[in-house]
Amino acid sequence: MSRVLVVDDAAFMRRTLRDVLEGAGHEVVAEAQDGHEALELYETVRPDVVTLDLVMPRMGGIEVLRELRRRHPEARVVVCSSVSDETSILEAIRLGARDYVLKPVSAEKLREAVAKAGRGS
Repeated sequence: MSRVLVVDDAAFMRRTLRDVLEGAGHEVVAEAQDGHEALELYETVRPDVVTLDLVMPRMGGIEVLRELRRRHPEARVVVCSSVSDETSILEAIRLGARDYVLKPVSAEKLREAVAKAGRGS
């Protein structure tokens, strides 16, 4: 199972993601509420997988993904967002996101996406 950093500005969503992931046997090693905090925590906890929202204050998910991939090309990111426009999805995938899970999050889809990312698939 994977060590996961959960990044979302909404506390209830972080809790939901934590509950689903821990229920599947993953370990949530940290939670971040914005992009700057996510980048700092990544350096500290070095998770296997990051779940990343796109719409956050201070630094949005696309910026985080871009910077994270620049610093750590091996980073495994699963985007979890309510943003469903094709441009955002394609940009996230182009920047290296392993998967894109739309909110409201399907627990099964999230579990599958994180497990796959954790395996490096």
